[in-house]
Amino acid sequence: MKPKGFVRRTRQREVILEVLRGTDCHPTADWVYQEVRKEMPHVSLGTIYRNLKTLSEHGEIQELAYGSTHSRFDARAHSHYHFVCEECGAIDDLDMEAVVELEDQVEKLGGYQVKSHRLEFYGLCPQCVQEKQAKAN
Repeated sequence: MKPKGFVRRTRQREVILEVLRGTDCHPTADWVYQEVRKEMPHVSLGTIYRNLKTLSEHGEIQELAYGSTHSRFDARAHSHYHFVCEECGAIDDLDMEAVVELEDQVEKLGGYQVKSHRLEFYGLCPQCVQEKQAKAN
């Protein structure tokens, strides 16, 4: 019997993980597809989508779904927050101790067992703030 969280390692999954771990952006499946094709030219977009879903379901990566827009993917599967720029669409990782503190507080409310949570911050990234300030001057 396979252990919980076990996902069989295939060549496609290894290349997808390598691509995701090699970038600090939070790419779409289409971007991952284009990158994987550089190493595996005959891979299909459907294969990329299926493997991203499998990796996400098994906790190997995070899928960041933002309503009607395309999902983005993050190789950093551990709990952390994100900042989403409303101007350019950039997504940045925010490592904050509050992740553990918030989960502990929820569990102390009585009887809850937190497996994970998600929180995003929205606004303007530093680059967009600078561009906006430069335009105003």
